[in-house]
Amino acid sequence: MSTDRQQQTVLEQLGGVSGLIYSTLPALVFVPANGLWGLTVAIWVALGVATAILVWRIVRRSPVQPAISGFFGVALCAFIAYRTGDAKGYFLFGIYSSLVYAGVFVVSILVRWPLVGVIWGFLNGHGNAWRRERAALMGYDIATATWAVVFGARYVVQSSLYDSDETGWLAFARIAMGWPLAALALGISIWAARRADRLAPPAAEAEPAEQDSVDEPAAGDKAPG
Repeated sequence: MSTDRQQQTVLEQLGGVSGLIYSTLPALVFVPANGLWGLTVAIWVALGVATAILVWRIVRRSPVQPAISGFFGVALCAFIAYRTGDAKGYFLFGIYSSLVYAGVFVVSILVRWPLVGVIWGFLNGHGNAWRRERAALMGYDIATATWAVVFGARYVVQSSLYDSDETGWLAFARIAMGWPLAALALGISIWAARRADRLAPPAAEAEPAEQDSVDEPAAGDKAPG
């Protein structure tokens, strides 16, 4: 699978460009709805937008998995806001999810299995051949560290706004630090994947050569009479 196709596959799993934009809409309408009509109405508005996005993608026969995940994500955020009785609770799950993701990416670097390389190897079917090349491993370290920084920055900024009761700015940070930063990290991940593909040939390409060497008879062997 080519790197360009890998890029398309990752983008498709995120719902495409439209899916990345749609993912910001529930949070975008939640805060003004809360200011105008209160928390209960804001929760229903956010759920309504998430439902409309899901129905729209079904009607257009677009990939629905991102929309389904988005709907349940909005539902969970809305439930937390309802339980806390505060609009800023809507963003609490995303804040602590960012902290967990940042930790996972950092740990994967420390144990020498950078997560970007593992994921990319799974997507393109190349496995973990890249781990044999130090330069390829370093490239994936850089890409994985970028994702760790993105998630870590989200946690630091948004948790600070949460503690300061800046719900409006919290929504702005959620959107501004969402897919734009993810696009940057994805670009660095693609660079690392292309670098690894040049340095470490896919395992699938090496297997036929190895098989040929096994099947080829030795020079001194005689064909059966």
